[in-house]
Amino acid sequence: MAGVQVAGSPSCGQLREAPREPPPEQHNGFRRLSARLRALRPDDSSSARTEIHLLFDQLISENYSEGGGVAAEDVSALLVQACRLVPLNQNHLVSKVSQLIHHLLNRLQVIVDEQNLDFLMGYTISAIHQCSSWTHMEILQALAALVYYNGSKCQKYLPDLLGKTGLLTTLSDLAQSDPEVRRAAVHCMANLCLSVPGQPYLEEPYQNICFQAFLTTLQSPKSSDMDDITFCMLLQNALKGIQSLLNGGKMKLTQTDELGALLAVLKKAMFHGLPGLNIEMPTVLYPTPLPQYDGRPPVKPQQSESTASRPTVNKKKKYKIKPKKTPQGEEEEEESSSEMEAVQGPGTSRVNMHDRNTRCSSSLGVQGLPVDGSGTLGKERVSSPFTTSSWKRVSSSESDYSDAEGGLQGKMRSYQAKVRQGALACFLSTIKSIEKKVLYGYWSAFVPDTPELGSPQSVSLMTLALKDPSPKTRACALQVLSAILEGSKQFLSVAEDTSDHKRAFTPFSVMIASSIRELHRCLLLALVAESSSQTLTQIIKCLANLVSNAPYNRLKLSLLTKVWNQIKPYIRHKDVNVRVSSLTLLGAIVSTHAPLPEVQLLLQQPCSSGLSSSNSATPHLSPADWWKKAPAGSSLEETSVSSPKGSLEPCWLIRLCISTVVLPKEDCYSGGDTGSAAGSTFEPSPMRLEALQVLAHLARGYFSVAQVYLMELGEVICKCMGEADPSIQLHGAKLLEELGTGLIQQYKPDSTIPPEQRVPVFLNDRQILCITMLLGLNDSKNRLVKAATSRALGVYVLFPCLRQDVIFVADTANAILMSLQDKSLNVRAKAAWSLGNLTDTLIVNMEIPDPSFQEEFSGLLLLKMLRSAIEASKDKDKVKSNAVRALGNLLHFLQPSHIEKPIFAEIIEESIQALISTVLIEAAMKVRWNACYAMGNVFKNPALPLGTAPWTSQAYDALTSVVTSCKNFKVRIRSATALSIPSKREQYGSVEQYAQIWNALVTALQKSEDTTDFLEFKYCASLRTQICQALIHLLSLASASDLPCIKETLELNGDMVRSYLLQFLKSGTEGDDPGAAHSPQERDQVVKMALKHISSIQALTGDTAGRAIMDFLENILTIYFDASGSQVTLLELSDR
Repeated sequence: MAGVQVAGSPSCGQLREAPREPPPEQHNGFRRLSARLRALRPDDSSSARTEIHLLFDQLISENYSEGGGVAAEDVSALLVQACRLVPLNQNHLVSKVSQLIHHLLNRLQVIVDEQNLDFLMGYTISAIHQCSSWTHMEILQALAALVYYNGSKCQKYLPDLLGKTGLLTTLSDLAQSDPEVRRAAVHCMANLCLSVPGQPYLEEPYQNICFQAFLTTLQSPKSSDMDDITFCMLLQNALKGIQSLLNGGKMKLTQTDELGALLAVLKKAMFHGLPGLNIEMPTVLYPTPLPQYDGRPPVKPQQSESTASRPTVNKKKKYKIKPKKTPQGEEEEEESSSEMEAVQGPGTSRVNMHDRNTRCSSSLGVQGLPVDGSGTLGKERVSSPFTTSSWKRVSSSESDYSDAEGGLQGKMRSYQAKVRQGALACFLSTIKSIEKKVLYGYWSAFVPDTPELGSPQSVSLMTLALKDPSPKTRACALQVLSAILEGSKQFLSVAEDTSDHKRAFTPFSVMIASSIRELHRCLLLALVAESSSQTLTQIIKCLANLVSNAPYNRLKLSLLTKVWNQIKPYIRHKDVNVRVSSLTLLGAIVSTHAPLPEVQLLLQQPCSSGLSSSNSATPHLSPADWWKKAPAGSSLEETSVSSPKGSLEPCWLIRLCISTVVLPKEDCYSGGDTGSAAGSTFEPSPMRLEALQVLAHLARGYFSVAQVYLMELGEVICKCMGEADPSIQLHGAKLLEELGTGLIQQYKPDSTIPPEQRVPVFLNDRQILCITMLLGLNDSKNRLVKAATSRALGVYVLFPCLRQDVIFVADTANAILMSLQDKSLNVRAKAAWSLGNLTDTLIVNMEIPDPSFQEEFSGLLLLKMLRSAIEASKDKDKVKSNAVRALGNLLHFLQPSHIEKPIFAEIIEESIQALISTVLIEAAMKVRWNACYAMGNVFKNPALPLGTAPWTSQAYDALTSVVTSCKNFKVRIRSATALSIPSKREQYGSVEQYAQIWNALVTALQKSEDTTDFLEFKYCASLRTQICQALIHLLSLASASDLPCIKETLELNGDMVRSYLLQFLKSGTEGDDPGAAHSPQERDQVVKMALKHISSIQALTGDTAGRAIMDFLENILTIYFDASGSQVTLLELSDR
């Protein structure tokens, strides 16, 4: 009986392929029968009816090959003629012609043209109205075949089909007595929902009607008169219909109840028929960060363990390919899904493998499973890694179950597995149709959490990945989990479990951390237990997605170590897809939050640790001979790699990646790696590309490890650049870029690498050559060359050997200023970035005891740079962000000798006005952050008249506006940091100005949790910390006239300020100000200094405001020290 899609049809979203040319006798059979049918005329005699019956039977039983080789217009014309010969009062003939329509369209993969469709639709709809109810099943099958991918051509029939009293609406209703008819009606409705790109889709009212019908079907329990297999097919059809609405109709699930109802039925369907599990679900799932229920009944003790869990690794399964018949019923028809594609790792390509006895399917990214369907017997077929395919393309005997489980039970389990796969495919479409922040409200319903002591493990996607007996379903579940994890970095960033919490409730951050730990545990369990290479690939890719998004810098150690050690044996797996995904996972580990101390230790592990395995297909190379195995004629030096200096062990990962890129593949791989080019002696291209990406990640995050192999990596790059494959060339160039960037980072002013450990860059003669060449290329007419030159000069000026050379800095400044006037935005953006770097070096040179650089640097050039930076601050955001950065540095660098000159007064005013306007404008957040940072730099110059100049109040007004109202918390943090920089009370201006700043900071503290965007959530603590530091800083500088304002604010908001200051003292800082107090001693010390300052003022004036503020601060310190048990300090406070 028909499934949602006509049997043998191509994947969802693709029309049927053009038929191949069949043998002549197949043409002849169809043409002969078609000619006989066309020769008949309508006749109500018994003999005529008998002849028509026989003709229909012959047409149905004709042996058509895949595609049939029959023109679509011939099939459509034959069906129209057949319907004209059959009056609607002849029930048996109507039933037979319906079977013919269903069979020919299904078997020959024909989509009826619009003109013939119009006649056939009218005929079938009339037949349902007029014929006996026992014919409805066959008529609905015919209707389903007709509307398949023809929904856009059936617009005028939609009221008759989907209206309030429409045929499909009525026949799919729960009140329908015949379960087969109800299932066939849902099937028709699902086929109507299939979309054709470029064609109009169902109007929204009809979409809603279908959605509600499908949802009601999924929510309804199995009726007593419906057998299990029919119920499974009914669920499959409803699931496929919803998937089509989400994919083709771009249906948006905006209502919480609507989405919650869908997710509830999907979760129930995901576990349909899973051995040992039967869950009860609420009608609607509501978004919540906590588990809502656990509806699992206890597993019956008498149930055997073999049915409650899937086979273990050691239990080998034999897949036996059987010729598959194509019945005319709907049971074996297959549905296709364009959604369940392989979740590719970053930058990887998929290589499909097959052995000699098994055909391959790319369903769900799973290869190596047999494909059923007519016309494929006797052929080996490897599906393309990027094509879509059916998620129902495997029969029970060929894939999920052995022949010993045959019969009705095996068939039943196969259909139940297809329901689970359909639910997962539908869930994947749902994930793609809703926003991530909405999806994460349902995190706890689908992602496992660590169970409480004595509580059972909640059911989740990992339940399927660990316990489902079908490898396809396990792969589906893992692919859905990957889709949830993809892009979850911001959501997971709130997780934290570095300290044991002892609270009455479980914080959200701890709950998410617990979920991350449980995901690691379950995925590693699945990795060990999995026997299917295809599903194994999905497990590793899922782990890679998790590793890429989890905040390991906020989690307890050992999570990455466990993943690292468990994945090592799979690097030598016989299946190339497993090897590629293993490298992807290792690349994710070395790129996440790099550099991590845990990963640094892992990279220094002994080479032999964990690489040998019983599953290993390749012996790993010893340090003495790995490099010598380079192909003959290669440019690589035949030198062995021994342990690098200062290192106990060479980095096995770098050696592995280098050998993967440059060495010939081992003999044991050569028979199975079909992904490599014919005659290629190297590993398959995806393996080599992934290895190059891992090397690039290492160069970016762990340059100190990679620099030991700098010469070898240089040889690898040269080899890659000389290959014909452009992908290899590209990734070789990317590795070169990362190595170059790593070299530059070593010479930046803030670099912590000792000079003797840095890679030597320039010799004197080459240094002069490079500088001369770059300064000359800055005049190039080629915009790309000019942009690259500007950037290179911006890099050179950071090197210590060059940044103190006044002549070089001046020449570079003039070249950059010239590029800032270029017509090309790209050139101007690179020049602005370089100008920012150059002004950074000016600030670094101020810290050198020798003042000669400041004295020798030209004042006129400074003036010229300020003017250019002001103009650039009015440019596009790409230029503006670095222009304001440069302005702040230049105003910080100005010496008293410059400021005293009248020529500088006007330009200083213009520069500060440019910064103020940039702070306030609605520009990109990066621009506003840089403007606030620049304003803080201005405040660091004691020679500027901050506090007395007219621009003082404007600057403070801009910063206080941002700290209280900017949507971006990082910008607020930077503005609060700038407000805490002035070191003298007079720099804050008048009493009114001081009061405005104080009140703004208190308001900002009060609003520090006012955000609806979880992306900003992780910055709340840092913002509060920075504001608290600014308030304490203001208190430590306050004058007697400032105290009444402070007292008034504390009377109104004292409790709130007290709670946040206590939080600041207890939990420390996460701010980004390097001068901020970090240790507990430093934090309480600044509060004590503020108290001492207020106490000294109060002692002189004796006013009540000072006494009230002192009491406030003493109360905070008393509570803090009482909680920490510091009795000495408590006595000091009481004495005071």
